[in-house]
Amino acid sequence: MTDLTPNITFLIAGIVFITIAVIGQSKLGFVEINPGCFGRLLALFIGISSLFYALGLLNFSAETIDLLRTSLTEQIKQSISSINGLLQGS
Repeated sequence: MTDLTPNITFLIAGIVFITIAVIGQSKLGFVEINPGCFGRLLALFIGISSLFYALGLLNFSAETIDLLRTSLTEQIKQSISSINGLLQGS
């Protein structure tokens, strides 16, 4: 048997949650699935998030997060200074 990596685990979980969101109310042998409207939306959100994580779209490294944080900080500082300049010029 192969090892279950986190990517495969999130892929399987995403497929299961999207299946629950699409099928909705069903009875499979002794298991009855009845998530309701909110449960189906939540299952859809969790399924899509799991698939994105499995594909690596949400799997950020620490360097990427630091780069995003510094970039956003610089953008906010520039925006605040330009807004202050506009308010003082009026």
